[in-house]
Amino acid sequence: MAAPRRNIELKASDPDPERSLAVVLGLGARDRGLLRQRDTYFRVTSGRLKLREEDPGGAMLIQYDRVDADEARESRYRLIPVEQPRVLCEALEASLGTLAVVEKERHLLLWRNVRIHLDQVKDLGNFVELEGVATADSDLAAELDSVTRLTEALEIPPERILRNSYSDQVVGSTALVKAARAVMERAYAPYSKFRVGAALRAEDGSIHVGANVENAAYPQGQCAEASAIGALIAAGCKHITEAAVISDGDEFCVPCGGCRQRLREFIVPGAEIHLCAGNGARQTTTLEALLPRSFGPEFLPR
Repeated sequence: MAAPRRNIELKASDPDPERSLAVVLGLGARDRGLLRQRDTYFRVTSGRLKLREEDPGGAMLIQYDRVDADEARESRYRLIPVEQPRVLCEALEASLGTLAVVEKERHLLLWRNVRIHLDQVKDLGNFVELEGVATADSDLAAELDSVTRLTEALEIPPERILRNSYSDQVVGSTALVKAARAVMERAYAPYSKFRVGAALRAEDGSIHVGANVENAAYPQGQCAEASAIGALIAAGCKHITEAAVISDGDEFCVPCGGCRQRLREFIVPGAEIHLCAGNGARQTTTLEALLPRSFGPEFLPR
């Protein structure tokens, strides 16, 4: 069996894609244009397996192994060209099952030995991915150096780095959003008619939910986020690693100012917050974006 190819990878959320594009072009990156990709991930016992359908381009089966980590890390992968992607996809779905489907628009640029991907991922948001492509005899030092230099130029802080793949993000966020939508249906909002549901993922992976509960004495009402935080704490957890908030309106549901501060008390840096609308639209952000220069427990005297 031929040895797998290798690269050094880093993926991070990207709050300002236009700035990222300007930065890498300023470094001399070569623009290779836009690609539309559909990645179907299959359930496997080790590593990851996906069928990529690309326009322009063709289709390819990609098997890869990469440790999940908050830093640039090695990826080992195999690429197999596919002539009949739909037939292969149906066969793999029947035998393995589908884990997730990720659709994205990718702006591809090349800098030295690094592939720069500025990705707009459906339902997840904007990301930048750096792939330092290694030669067969490389010790990966040069690739790591190139990726590190780009990371510094793009000013990517550790809290924006993704540990895992887009498929994991889709699977995880989908479950969280479903939980938020389900609890929203049970909200008590007879006065505002504005139902809200919140779902929080704790440090152990468990999901805790809450809905808004209104009161005839208006100030005594409680927001969905506050209800969910109470459930999380009551279950013995202390940290929020991901959150979803949804309403039955057509606009993205954004936590109010008070709930942003409530989340600040427990949420880990860089944790994703999914802002959802009743019609299925979703936008992903972070508390750092929603509540810049925030005040938290670390500012209190010890």
